[in-house]
Amino acid sequence: MKYRIIPVTPFQQNCTLLWCEQTRKAAVVDPGGDLARIKAAVAEEGVELEKILLTHAHIDHAGGSAALARDLSLTIEGPGRDDEFWIEGLPKQSQMFGFPDVEVFTPDRWLEDGDRVRFGEVTLEVIHCPGHTPGHVVFYHRPSALALVGDVLFQGSIGRTDFPRGDHATLIRSIREKLFPLGDEIDFIPGHGPMSTFGLERQTNPFVADRFG
Repeated sequence: MKYRIIPVTPFQQNCTLLWCEQTRKAAVVDPGGDLARIKAAVAEEGVELEKILLTHAHIDHAGGSAALARDLSLTIEGPGRDDEFWIEGLPKQSQMFGFPDVEVFTPDRWLEDGDRVRFGEVTLEVIHCPGHTPGHVVFYHRPSALALVGDVLFQGSIGRTDFPRGDHATLIRSIREKLFPLGDEIDFIPGHGPMSTFGLERQTNPFVADRFG
């Protein structure tokens, strides 16, 4: 599996294009906006976009989903159903944060812990990691030792928990009990900022490092 990170929206959210090397079939994770930039990356890589995958439904991650799905006839998979209230509130989020008007949508498939999502010959494992939002999921590609963690974990930080139905203790458990056991060597793409590894965060992250546990 190959990937390309495409920063989008004023929040510089890490939208990620994933594709199968054998079939050139692709998925885009968290298309929050700047759809022209996303479409340009798809064209530059010469891949065929099949579906949209969402880690959670905050506007910088999900805001462009309905329009992109309509424009390119894509299905939307994710996030978990507990994020439905965030999807319903997308118009309010757009006003609050000064985003262009966005459309409410219903995912073609809500995702749960243990589910699989597929494009081409690639299979991603779905891990439910609540705390930042209640329906937040992580996508894990075991053969590549790569996880797309949305806003659960960042290099040196963790996701905010002061939004509705966020919970700090739940987020810490998600990271320590769901993500870190995957292995220190796992690279992860966060929703914002540079990539890191679970091992580095276990050593140095002031919120979840082992020595602070």
